Amino acid sequence: MNLLTYKLTCYYHMKRCIEGSHAVAQAVGQCRPDVVAAYPITPQTHIVEDLGAMAANGQADFEFVRADSEFAAASIVLGASAAGGRTYTATSAQGLLYMTEVIYTIAGMRLPVVMTVANRAISAPINIWNDQQDSMTVRDSGWIMLYAADNQAAVDLHYIAFKIAEQVKIPVMVNMDGFVLTHTVEPVDIPDEKLVRSYLPDYIPTEGEYLDVKNPITLGSFVPPSDYQEIRLELHGDLLNVVALLKKEFKTFKKTFGRSYELVDYYGDKDAGTVMVTLGSVAGTIKDAVDQLNKEKNKVGLLTVNCFRPFPDDEIIKSLAKAKKIIVLEKDISLGSAGALELEIKRALYGYSKANIIGIVTGLGGRDITMEDIKKYFKKNK
Repeated sequence: MNLLTYKLTCYYHMKRCIEGSHAVAQAVGQCRPDVVAAYPITPQTHIVEDLGAMAANGQADFEFVRADSEFAAASIVLGASAAGGRTYTATSAQGLLYMTEVIYTIAGMRLPVVMTVANRAISAPINIWNDQQDSMTVRDSGWIMLYAADNQAAVDLHYIAFKIAEQVKIPVMVNMDGFVLTHTVEPVDIPDEKLVRSYLPDYIPTEGEYLDVKNPITLGSFVPPSDYQEIRLELHGDLLNVVALLKKEFKTFKKTFGRSYELVDYYGDKDAGTVMVTLGSVAGTIKDAVDQLNKEKNKVGLLTVNCFRPFPDDEIIKSLAKAKKIIVLEKDISLGSAGALELEIKRALYGYSKANIIGIVTGLGGRDITMEDIKKYFKKNK
């Protein structure tokens, strides 16, 4: 790196120790939404509190709407997006479930809304701590679903989310583990706004695809059986095509900001006979466990899934091709069946792998997952 490049890098990037929620709020502010709709629910409240303060203090010019419920917040961004605005909201747990009807409608209307979900356990019994049951409940709603393993990823995925959503007209949900990430202070690179603007231009809605009194159109109209299936399958096909677009966008992001992201990340022994699979912040603890296990002459790897919808089948198949045993550790459960990630891994690998796939549901309701727990899961299923 020459001196000029070094100086430009220092100018356009500023690393600071900051709480995850505050970092995400700053990133969203840099994305210049037109409308932010908010309703407080632990543990996402700090995000929308910060955004509200930005609007009140004149630090941002978006319209900040204090909704009277999560259902209303989702409805507000639906309407604002349908009118051609760049929109954002955030929620968690029961709040996300309360939004469910509108969540499906946003995707079906092909509106490029971006939403942060601070993942939290759902009731009953009441629990405010982290797991991923909330987002997995709406995994079939038609949204792109990204998961952050740390707060740097949580920040960066929001820039990518707006860019992708507005290209394909599909909403994006950025998931970050509640408390574990939202309330944790760690070094995060917050890029200069000029750099963000160069990557994410102002949003210009496509002519004829938004509500305009001078050019009336209908969105979300009534559709009979003769047409409904084709419309839903079109959304499904476009969602699958996002895999290639995300891979391309990750490369563009790296050129602009210098940080790399993939649909899946592999860590550990490349010839591992046993590979653990997970998503979210627990990946950091599993990496430490994998390091210790490999020092003990085991051959272990970790595959972190960063994109759950669309599910990256080809990357999963390629990454797990050499594994003889796959241990899926996840903080969610499809009650009456198995973990959602386990089900997807088995589906993706069917006919491509003879590995023994073991699903482990753990960490529900915020229960700690320690290195010793992970090593125990490995040794028990060795």
